[in-house]
Amino acid sequence: MVSWNGPSCHRSLAKVTGIARRSFQSTVPVWKRPSIAPKPALNTRHIRENPDRYKQTCIDRNYRDQQDNPQEIVQLSKDLNHLQRNARDLRQLRNIVRTKLASTPIPDDVPGIDTDTQGSRLLAEARQLKEEYSKVEVQEDDLRERIEALAIDLPNLTSTETPIGQEPRVLGYINDSSNAGLPSPARNHTYIGRQFDILDFEAAGTTSGWGWYFLKNEGALLEQALVQYALSVAMKHGFSMATPPSMVYSHIAGACGFQPRDQGGEQQSYIIAQEQRRASLEQEGKPEMAMAGTAEILFAGMKANTTLEARNLPLKVVGASRCYRAEAGARGLDTKGLYRVHEFTKVEMFAWTLKDEEQAVFDAMLVVQKEILSGLGLHCRILEMPSTDLGASAVRKIDIEAFFPSRQLKNEGWGEVTSASICTDYQTRRLNTRVKLGTAQAQKEMMPGPKATIQSSDFPSTINGTAMAIPRVIAALLENGWNEKDDYVQVPEVLQYWMHGKIQIKKKST
Repeated sequence: MVSWNGPSCHRSLAKVTGIARRSFQSTVPVWKRPSIAPKPALNTRHIRENPDRYKQTCIDRNYRDQQDNPQEIVQLSKDLNHLQRNARDLRQLRNIVRTKLASTPIPDDVPGIDTDTQGSRLLAEARQLKEEYSKVEVQEDDLRERIEALAIDLPNLTSTETPIGQEPRVLGYINDSSNAGLPSPARNHTYIGRQFDILDFEAAGTTSGWGWYFLKNEGALLEQALVQYALSVAMKHGFSMATPPSMVYSHIAGACGFQPRDQGGEQQSYIIAQEQRRASLEQEGKPEMAMAGTAEILFAGMKANTTLEARNLPLKVVGASRCYRAEAGARGLDTKGLYRVHEFTKVEMFAWTLKDEEQAVFDAMLVVQKEILSGLGLHCRILEMPSTDLGASAVRKIDIEAFFPSRQLKNEGWGEVTSASICTDYQTRRLNTRVKLGTAQAQKEMMPGPKATIQSSDFPSTINGTAMAIPRVIAALLENGWNEKDDYVQVPEVLQYWMHGKIQIKKKST
């Protein structure tokens, strides 16, 4: 308790506000969130209690620029607590002065204050306290913003299932290999696609540049057939359909763990606003927009600032969308053809779930992926991806790679065609997506077994997974389905219904 006794108040005030006069500086720039953006609710307490764990996570995942963030959060939080304690003392002093003022005569000849009277001294003291308290409030806000900026930049923690380092772990295979021993240079989807007049990279180079393409004839039919096939399998497993937009606010993408540039500084996204317009856009209150790199971002943002009902979880959606990646041409020889392009169609699965059910939902997503690829007859391997491949949001990630005969000199022929990730509450905390758990008894009924705590609301986990990455799957189907002797590509049986009964792709007659 702070006491006030005449002139000693000045000494108490100086003592109370000493920390308020300090300058809090941070090397991390404060992130300016647009006014319409969801307000994140980050678990900074967990960071403060586990700074070494978060630092090691940054090192394991190549987020070395962020490895000192946890310790800086610890220090700034101590400063904030100290400042808040002193702010409470200031409020007590203000209350004491208000009480004294209520019973003390105040001279009427204001603004000319007679400092010889007790009332005048009290009035001056009240004004000084108000000014000092306002400064403290500003510094408190500054500290909170800096702590939030540091926490926002941290990646999610890493699952114990995840290999540390750069090497994935093989978990299993799908389908037997039939073409692994065929290194023919002609078994390349770009060559096959041109021969059968279903791919045209040259015309796209004229209209749009390198990294773009036309799908023609059976190639365009294959795209639509693959979309319908993937949707039908996912819907059979309980996913509901949604078609997302192609553009997204940059702050929504950022909240999902997607930044305009990756850790190596490589451009990832197509930003709609021109650089020279950014300042004026911010002044006008218009957030920056980008072309979505994946429907995951839109699906996650679909429930921003929303409270879900626990009884409705898991909530599972699937949808086809166009995706845009700016980095397509930056990775060398493996970027030829359809393997890495700037724009493509992808069928994405997404789910919100209770924390205790996230593994079951993740496993169910993998079942969908395996069923789709198994039905297409592609030889694939399943990988537990290493820590350096997790990105910002995932705690665990499993990729499925198909075998491409044309890539046998690159990664032994393997190339990623699907991916599935558990993101825990990384995205929902940043998007302010909550789940209402209901009464304690109802929660126990929905989630049997002992619980450490029972809360009325929480942040759900998010799970995402690729159902179908169209260009790469087309490439794999062309290379693995090509009968070089008779010069045709076999259409998988599961696609023939959507290919109007066509069972083979052949050269066009001239």
